[in-house]
Amino acid sequence: MKTQSKILLLLMLAITAFACSETDDKDDQKPVISMSGTEVFPNNCDTLYFGEAFTFRIHFSDNQELGSFSIAMHNNFDHHSHSTEVTECVFGPVKTPVNAFTFIEDYPIPEGTKEYEVNMSVEIPLGEGTIPFDEGDYHFFISLTDKAGWSTQKGLSIKILHR
Repeated sequence: MKTQSKILLLLMLAITAFACSETDDKDDQKPVISMSGTEVFPNNCDTLYFGEAFTFRIHFSDNQELGSFSIAMHNNFDHHSHSTEVTECVFGPVKTPVNAFTFIEDYPIPEGTKEYEVNMSVEIPLGEGTIPFDEGDYHFFISLTDKAGWSTQKGLSIKILHR
């Protein structure tokens, strides 16, 4: 009986030791997209222009390691919502797209990075061939994924116009 009790006690101690050490390095937190700071661009309700480049500036962070990010722009002519910002923007009238602009790009973040400042030029073309893109309300969507697979998103309402 004493032998069985000792074996059972040792087994319980071993299980407890292994259970505690396995979770110490586990990443269970989403990465952070920081919209604070004067240099962040674009912000909710900002205006961009067809045929021009703008500088996308933002700060990303993660408790362990960042993975990649993507940006997407698509029309919001029907005023659908997936904005993550509290600021309400003034929208143009609801309309049917004829030649709406769409942009989707993925970008890697260097290995081992916990903090990353994005400062990159993004070109918005005038149109497709000789047909100009539809101006009006658009969404600017930022998605950030860490190395463990956790992700977070920010959706902004913007306008893209012709000068």
